[in-house]
Amino acid sequence: MIRSLVQFEAHGARGLAGLDVGGNAQILSGASTTLDLARQALAEGKTLAGLASERGAGALDLATVRLLTPIDHADPAHLTVSGTGLTHLGSAEGRDRMHKAAAAGNATDSMRMFLMGEEGGKPVEGQAGVQPEWFYKGDGSILVAPGAELAMPAFAEDGGEEPEIAGIYLVGDAGDVLRLGFALGNEFSDHKVERANYLWLAHSKLRQAALGPELLLGELPPDVRGASRIFRDGAVLWERPFLTGEANMTHSLANLEHHHFKYARFRRPGDVHVHFFGTGTASFADGIETREGDVFEIEAEPFRLALRNPLTRKRAGGLVRTRPL
Repeated sequence: MIRSLVQFEAHGARGLAGLDVGGNAQILSGASTTLDLARQALAEGKTLAGLASERGAGALDLATVRLLTPIDHADPAHLTVSGTGLTHLGSAEGRDRMHKAAAAGNATDSMRMFLMGEEGGKPVEGQAGVQPEWFYKGDGSILVAPGAELAMPAFAEDGGEEPEIAGIYLVGDAGDVLRLGFALGNEFSDHKVERANYLWLAHSKLRQAALGPELLLGELPPDVRGASRIFRDGAVLWERPFLTGEANMTHSLANLEHHHFKYARFRRPGDVHVHFFGTGTASFADGIETREGDVFEIEAEPFRLALRNPLTRKRAGGLVRTRPL
């Protein structure tokens, strides 16, 4: 049975593969992208895993191909990347330290938001809980493939990793939201900008984001455990375990999904969404300052393949000027 999908490129052509429980890869016939297969599964009334399991067409050695993000869209404007913060047990600690000085000893907005989620983020079935922090990152053009460079803008003050799980969704023809699966991700933010003023959080999130190669099909295990590392000059500079999944979160996935897709604009038929669920672990909270050439590595069960990306900085583009028309 296929448990995850991988998009790849070989000899200039796109392809789609399925990984079984043992991590063995099979080329899938009849579809060259995850989105193609998802649309076919929807049309045939089958699950994505079920249809993928019918399409095996020969073994694939993943070491011989270039791995891509597990989801994309031919028109990047129809793929929205967004996320939620302060959703994990312990996630408020680092954020609270960043903002406490400015709060003159009072509870920060970050801590209040975290406590609201802790109290009301897991409502009973059929009800909506408290809404989480929400942010927009960009469209499909910001997604970075495994192994590719994660580039902070020339004006950025920091380029920091955030190890997370992202939900991947397709909006059906009737505006119904279909979860395709889950991907390992590096949400990647500018924590110095955020620390300077919490109202700059929106600016700090307008960055690239990397996705691991696998789209995990089915449900996400409630307790997901992984590790986040930074390598510098070939040696481990920083390493920490991270926990995610509903057992380690203040919000249920259903509540986070509701508060994103309750907006009609996010239920436009044919659109794809990548929605990050947050993290409680980041090297910036431990005083780490990244620099060009550092390599981020994120791994977690039940994903078979790790996510690695080197950090770079884009060249300065100068002052952006407008002109009257």
